[in-house]
Amino acid sequence: MGAKQSPYQIGIFLYSLLLPVVLTSGSDADGFLKQGMAHLAKGQLQEAAQQFQSAIDIDSKNYQAYYRKATVLLAMGRPDSAIEDLTKVIELKPDFVSAVNQRAGVYMKQCELQKARDDYKNVYQHEKTEENKEKLDLVTNTETFVEYGTDYFENNDYSNAIPYLSKAIENCPWAPSLYRKRAKCYENIGEVQKAITDLRAVTKLASDSRETYLEVSKLHYNIGDIESSLVQIRECLKLDPDDKNCFAFYKKVKKLAKLKEQIEKAIEKKKWMDCLNKAVEIFKAEKENDRIQLDTFRYTCKCNMKAGHSAEAIQDCTQVLDNLNADDVEVLVDRAEAYIINENYESAVEDYKRAHELDENNNSINEGYQKAQRLLKQSKKKDYYKILGLKRNANKNDVMRAYRKLARKWHPDNFQDEKEKKKAEAMFIDIAAAKEVLSDPEKKAQFDNGQDPLDPESQQGSHAHPFTHGFHHFQQGGFGGFDFGDGGNFGGFKFTFG
Repeated sequence: MGAKQSPYQIGIFLYSLLLPVVLTSGSDADGFLKQGMAHLAKGQLQEAAQQFQSAIDIDSKNYQAYYRKATVLLAMGRPDSAIEDLTKVIELKPDFVSAVNQRAGVYMKQCELQKARDDYKNVYQHEKTEENKEKLDLVTNTETFVEYGTDYFENNDYSNAIPYLSKAIENCPWAPSLYRKRAKCYENIGEVQKAITDLRAVTKLASDSRETYLEVSKLHYNIGDIESSLVQIRECLKLDPDDKNCFAFYKKVKKLAKLKEQIEKAIEKKKWMDCLNKAVEIFKAEKENDRIQLDTFRYTCKCNMKAGHSAEAIQDCTQVLDNLNADDVEVLVDRAEAYIINENYESAVEDYKRAHELDENNNSINEGYQKAQRLLKQSKKKDYYKILGLKRNANKNDVMRAYRKLARKWHPDNFQDEKEKKKAEAMFIDIAAAKEVLSDPEKKAQFDNGQDPLDPESQQGSHAHPFTHGFHHFQQGGFGGFDFGDGGNFGGFKFTFG
């Protein structure tokens, strides 16, 4: 596979073909050359090359046909084939300086520096211009760059090797060996994306790129980019579906890519346990690649939080923030929500604050930040969940069970001592208030958002506390026993725990 040319280079090549030439073949060869030029004018390179080859088949000594074909092959990105034709031109007409100069340029780009020097010397002998002298100097300078870069590379001094190899590549853009060396340097200093870029250049230059595609795929895999890894390993299999190394790695990558896709679909459908189960499969399949594990923790961070597993969510989110990206906004928000479930409001405020600093125009983050601040303020007042001994993800059945249990325990009739009775009365009021708020979806939503629906200050006077007047409405009947309706009987007074 040859090197890809820029539009500018193609233009130069095609322009050179339009220069007046003297035809040295018969009328048939002349006809093929004219047809080739017609195709060339339309940008039909493949057809033009075929016509020039037909001219060669008729007249094998027609150096102009070889030269035109060689220049088209260069425009098509086939430098090795072009060199063969240029060499034939020079054999047929050694004083054809344009062909020698053209071949020297190809050798130079391929980093065949001694061959390039020999050709440039030949050109300089015919045309002693400053431009041709500079080309010889360029060969010498490039030799120095290659020598220094290679020495540093072989001594594992990768940081110092890179600048010299880069200068060499500027002058030798078609040299796979230079890209390979620089890619290895980048990989060893942790610049994996740059290493990938260099190796992808190699795949365009080398005739058999299977090994390089496998290498690129593994680099993508090592940094957790499973999708790109799958794309590159498929390129290897396109070249040879039976390549054992590529196929074995393909099966591994494809399995993880499928699991990752299933996790994302589970999140989209809010199937949090499915998400967690698929994540476990990834952890089992890949136990050594830290990056893939950390990327999977991003999923389990969210899914554990959504499933109400606050402690696990906090642990997984922290793994990502500590070891992958401390400024991952989505993970900061997920951990903040897990902290809220865990009633650690100060930490929730800290995470939301950082997320807000990173993405201050995000309305959802702004709302979450304000909610966390309200909850922190609220936590310093009355917490209905704590009163009933519940977590914030408790449902209505949990609320009613806790309420009945605590109402029996703190019923004032259970206490004879006046001081203890007053304490029980206060507790009983709080228990009833907690039940009212947490069993009502609308009031619960308000409270979960940091607003106390029973607090006149919080509601700006829109709601009065139903127990503001204490137990005065019980005074006529006293606490002569409440019928709890489920076996608990404290006398004739009935109280409905709905």
